[in-house]
Amino acid sequence: MAATIRFKLNGRPVSLEARPEQLLLWALRGELGLTGTKYGCGVGICGACTVLVDGRATRSCLTRLGDLEQREVVTIEGLARGERLHPLQQAFIEHGALQCGYCTPGMLMSAQAVLLAAPHPSREAIAAALDQQLCRCGAHQRILAAVEAVARGVDAPHE
Repeated sequence: MAATIRFKLNGRPVSLEARPEQLLLWALRGELGLTGTKYGCGVGICGACTVLVDGRATRSCLTRLGDLEQREVVTIEGLARGERLHPLQQAFIEHGALQCGYCTPGMLMSAQAVLLAAPHPSREAIAAALDQQLCRCGAHQRILAAVEAVARGVDAPHE
């Protein structure tokens, strides 16, 4: 049975008529038209669907809409401010930290969660946090370099 589910999405209030058990990934991509969050494995392993829920990296393919009531969700579309890229997005470009780009939204969201939790993490902490994000292109060293560059140059990443 459908219910009204209210949460904040990329800084704006959202009200959806949906089944509470519907997965966030499909609501984002279908009802809300935010296709930056990718479907990968569907079982929470690959990380392509990662978003932030209350500042924490969360697999949207496992997150039920009913669990989001009054919470805050940020997707890849919510990182940039208008035409101005988020520092992580800019660093990924500058460091060539993407190839096919499929894992990139999830990598960026997981990296943002790391920086929100600890603005100046060590390389080891960054690697550990991104360890569950799968990238078949082999851009891991460039991804780590990009996140490290932001960690060295930005005191508080914007949400």
